[in-house]
Amino acid sequence: MSAESMPQAGIPEPGIPEPGSAEPGTSRPRGRGGRGSRRKPRSGRSKALLVTAWTAAGIVVLGGTGAGYLYFKLNGNLKSVDINQALGSERPMKVDNGSVNILVLGSDTRSGANKELGGGTDDGSARSDTAMVVHVYEGHKKASVVSIPRDTLIDRPACTDTNGTKHSAASGVMFNSAYSTGGAACAVKTVESLTGIRMDHYLEVDFSGFQKLIDDLGGVTVTTTKNIEDAESHLHLKAGTHTLAGKQALGLVRTRHGVGDGSDLGRIQLQQAFVKALVDQVKQIGVLTSPKKLYDLADTATKAVTTDSDLGSVNSLMDFANGLKGIGSSHMKMVTMPVQYDPANPNRVVIAEAKAKQVWTALSNDLPIPASATKGTATGGAKGVVTAS
Repeated sequence: MSAESMPQAGIPEPGIPEPGSAEPGTSRPRGRGGRGSRRKPRSGRSKALLVTAWTAAGIVVLGGTGAGYLYFKLNGNLKSVDINQALGSERPMKVDNGSVNILVLGSDTRSGANKELGGGTDDGSARSDTAMVVHVYEGHKKASVVSIPRDTLIDRPACTDTNGTKHSAASGVMFNSAYSTGGAACAVKTVESLTGIRMDHYLEVDFSGFQKLIDDLGGVTVTTTKNIEDAESHLHLKAGTHTLAGKQALGLVRTRHGVGDGSDLGRIQLQQAFVKALVDQVKQIGVLTSPKKLYDLADTATKAVTTDSDLGSVNSLMDFANGLKGIGSSHMKMVTMPVQYDPANPNRVVIAEAKAKQVWTALSNDLPIPASATKGTATGGAKGVVTAS
């Protein structure tokens, strides 16, 4: 359906408040308690797939609407990069078996709006603090999500970024240097080199967009089993049930010093738990029953997200999401790429090659990840600290 033919009846003008919208001057929903307030845990689960906390809520809403509530200008919000042109033909073979592989990145420029959000120096550089390979199985009824620790020491391949600039290969560097060196194209090239799997799509959302997305959703409810105190990510939570607004949610997915062993692996465990909490909550907070909330969410999501050029329009994004929305959190297996702590530097990890090969071989054959692939690998010690409420 073209943007011009989309019916617009029932869409309120932006800025007209309605029950459940934010109070003036705040991101707090009307009638809801403030930061960290307790409320009765919600029951049930979402029927939608959220490929990650940074992108999936908006994408699922866009796909779940079917038609009717999108302004033409949403198309203009989207940013896209031509990964295929930048990488050329020297890539893993595309597998035509109905499965889909998506590289999802959470990025942080450490400048502009992001510099107010804590967790790093404002040097203006671009970083990818979060990376997930999402494999959607044939039939699109289940998915596996593999988090790649940013602190993993790797051999980064030579690559060409989307501006045509060539970047030399490097040995023994951190995984997230691929993005800071050459942006999206070099990040995809590096992941394909590590996994041997072609990435069919690319999705990226920055941290300031993530914070506003959670605020537009009205917050996310989680339960913490331990106190979390981390001055660097501005997060202070007592053990118990909390409704996290955007700033707190961002602090949770960025914290690494407040829980577990202080490593990036512990942060990944918190991120995975938060994604599942978000999956279980989205359908219950009324985003599909409020036209204004739907518009606000779609506007925020399309401004925050950067996609590969194949997904670079609202219609393409809707079609893509419609093919995924039947996957609930109970059909998502979330693991971390098998690694071990680097004996020479406990702040870095190295790939457990044999076990990692089990993961990538399973996904390349559209098979479940075997339990043996992650048994005995480094974990981070934060499992169970955060759960869905």
